[in-house]
Amino acid sequence: MSKDETTTAADAPKKSKKMLMIIVIAAVVLLGGGGAGAFFMLKGDKAEAAPVKGSVVALEEAMTINLADGHYLKLNFSLQQTADAGSESVDTSEARELAIDEYTGKTLAELSTEKGREELKAELTSKIVKAYTEDGKKMVMGLYFTSFVTQ
Repeated sequence: MSKDETTTAADAPKKSKKMLMIIVIAAVVLLGGGGAGAFFMLKGDKAEAAPVKGSVVALEEAMTINLADGHYLKLNFSLQQTADAGSESVDTSEARELAIDEYTGKTLAELSTEKGREELKAELTSKIVKAYTEDGKKMVMGLYFTSFVTQ
């Protein structure tokens, strides 16, 4: 056997051990990085617990709101309070003002489709929930239209 053949045969196991070591290290790094990434992504996506429904507070009187082009909207709704609000009813004055601001000047076409009404209701609900959140506690979680008449 020549000297070249013995060195090549002796180098082969060293190369395969190095290659195996590289593959193992790469797998550990990839799996560890993937696991850590999944952990932090899932940890950040913790859903906030849905508030528990409390009492419902109805506005005493319907509102008449001026729309565009001489039309008007007769609107009344109730606020769904959370259990965090306690047994005392929230003051509905701010909700009335937000509703007037939201609907004033809207066109009859915007309010005549179900999609339009739902979009405006979602915007109003968001504003009301934000307005009735105190110290991180939501006092109101939604609203229900009890009257919605356009002319």
